[in-house]
Amino acid sequence: MAPRDKKKADEGIVVTAQQSRFHVDAVEATTKEIDIKDLSLAIGGRDLLSHATITLRENRHYVLVGRNGTGKSTLLRALAEGRIPGVPWSLHILLLGQTNYVNSSTLDESLAALRFEDGTVLEHVMRSDANRERLLAESKPQKADLSEALENTKDPLAVIAAIRKLKHERLTRTHDEMAKIAARRSGARGAKARKDLIAAEEKVAASAALLQQPRSEIDAMAIQEETREAVDILADIQASLDAMDAASAEVRARTVLYGLGFSQEAIMRPYTTLSGGWRTRCSLASALFQKVDILLLDECTNFLDLPAIVWLQSFVQNLTDTTVVVITHDRDFADAVADELLVLREQKLEHFKGNLSLYEFERHAKTVHLTRMQAALDKKTKHMESSISNALSAAKRTGDDKKLKQVASRRKKIEERTGLEVGLKGGRFKLNRDLAGYHLTNRDAIEIPTVDPLVRMLIPSEPPDLRFPGALVALEKVSFAYPRARTMTLVDVDLVIHPGERVGIAGLNGSGKSTLVGLVDGGLTRTKGNVTRHTRARIQCFSQHAVEALEEKGKTDGELTALKELMEVSAGQLSEQEARGLLNGLGLPGKIASDVPVVALSGGQKVRLALAKLIFSPPHLLVLDEVTTHLDADTVLALVDALKQYQGALLVITHDRFFMRCVVEGESPNESPDGSDDEEDEEDAHREWQAKPGVVYRLIKGQLKPLDGGMRKYEAIALKASNKLGVLK
Repeated sequence: MAPRDKKKADEGIVVTAQQSRFHVDAVEATTKEIDIKDLSLAIGGRDLLSHATITLRENRHYVLVGRNGTGKSTLLRALAEGRIPGVPWSLHILLLGQTNYVNSSTLDESLAALRFEDGTVLEHVMRSDANRERLLAESKPQKADLSEALENTKDPLAVIAAIRKLKHERLTRTHDEMAKIAARRSGARGAKARKDLIAAEEKVAASAALLQQPRSEIDAMAIQEETREAVDILADIQASLDAMDAASAEVRARTVLYGLGFSQEAIMRPYTTLSGGWRTRCSLASALFQKVDILLLDECTNFLDLPAIVWLQSFVQNLTDTTVVVITHDRDFADAVADELLVLREQKLEHFKGNLSLYEFERHAKTVHLTRMQAALDKKTKHMESSISNALSAAKRTGDDKKLKQVASRRKKIEERTGLEVGLKGGRFKLNRDLAGYHLTNRDAIEIPTVDPLVRMLIPSEPPDLRFPGALVALEKVSFAYPRARTMTLVDVDLVIHPGERVGIAGLNGSGKSTLVGLVDGGLTRTKGNVTRHTRARIQCFSQHAVEALEEKGKTDGELTALKELMEVSAGQLSEQEARGLLNGLGLPGKIASDVPVVALSGGQKVRLALAKLIFSPPHLLVLDEVTTHLDADTVLALVDALKQYQGALLVITHDRFFMRCVVEGESPNESPDGSDDEEDEEDAHREWQAKPGVVYRLIKGQLKPLDGGMRKYEAIALKASNKLGVLK
């Protein structure tokens, strides 16, 4: 068995991977591909990956999918921080979120401690590239020193001093990097790293001695050789700057920032004036600005509006010289950027050539096909066993030896030929072609793919009777302006929501969607116009800040649990048993609801708790503002299914195209790649209540306008706008 190499890292992360017996430590990369076998990953004593294989081909785009808590983000972090043995250290791997500071492994200590909060947004993005900063920091003074020394005809030894100083600085930096590597490694790799470190120390000492060498002891041969070396190094510095396209850095930074929604004025503002959402965009811009070998994007669509998502989608698709791994909850974005899929389930990584929708469709079709095949085989086997039993009884009764031989022959046929009857290419099964090697049977067993337990979200679906008809909310020529604001946020808005209706609102961040929600639920008072609400209607709103609010409350009260919070909010309307039942239906069962503190719940679990607080008594109008932000793909599907059965009205605000189309416009979440959805139509036909397709509105320049083509029309508008901005090549 090949020996295994182990790394124990900070914060309880332990990574192991298979290493060859003749393994040479991966320092210099000859290719940008990663192929790690027998990979195991654990954190805090909990296994996330066990004997998995991860393969990243050069310049391919991958989407990493899996349920919340399976270890997707931890895997990307382990890759980015160099914790996985066998990944070359010379590969430039960048994880979104690592751009807020300069990596100390690539710069000296003075630059490593440098923070960028004092500069403008544009400067923050440009200075986030550690490699560019290092090259600029060393090349400008070095280029000036070497050029000046080479042009100094009066002092031929000036170039010697300059080149020796430069070489000593580089050797010192290499020594510091090797010291960090040696400190993190153990075993045979650690011994080799320490041996290399000793050699580097000797080179630094020799270089320091040359710096102190008296000028009178430098001979003509040394002057000639080191002068030639200085010319070569000067050319290399200029070539490095040209290769990284340092001169066009500002143009590239501006293109990325414009694409992510920054205006020309905004990019020149101080970075410290940005809100949390815009700082997240700035971090994303910093990651996209850099030229790296492998780019890891973890939830890169969070806090982006649809035009920015569409631009980012085009940007990633055009990254032809970079390997990209993406984690995202936006299904349409994932389908658009994925060349291949990495599926993390049951502590293994499954590779699939195609996107998420195709994977789910093919997996479902394969499961159905093999299940039917197994059922047919079981029926055939049962029939043969019945005939064998009858023939055996008849043979014993009559003493017919011929029938006994027939019974033995049939038994042998069942034992040898029961199994897969279809060959590798779909034709008839052939033993010597389709089942090579030693086996106990002549047919391969039918292996039905295992399926993860379905995520289910059960919510009370029927609000109380209103007693008399009427619109739940009606806005007529409503305008709104915040105090001391020079312009109106909303202008002449008309909106009517009736019981059971589905309404969607799309628009840019900051266009006034949350303001409109405030007018609907009564949190804000209109400046002009009329707002009418049904006197008996209950309106509840899931805010996009609901998770953050629960987190803050959990920090204040460390003993607060989901059950305790729901009991407090219900104020006696729910018994403990009813509260537990509601939380269990939403995915917070047993001890998770009663024993785990709210502060320790994941983002998806906090979303479930926030929903429970709103729907324990079903409202007539449920407003959902960016409810999918912390949910994985399976949970989003479960929420879509639950909301399709909800008989109250829904007002949905989201940038998730898939969620909006399914919940508001009534599309099937299980639509196949060829556009058919027969199974979903059959399910809908058996439902007692079914919502009519709703209307999607676009909020632009303070005005609310219906989108005739729904979310697909808005996506086309966003794509047209992003094409005008252009995509950085």
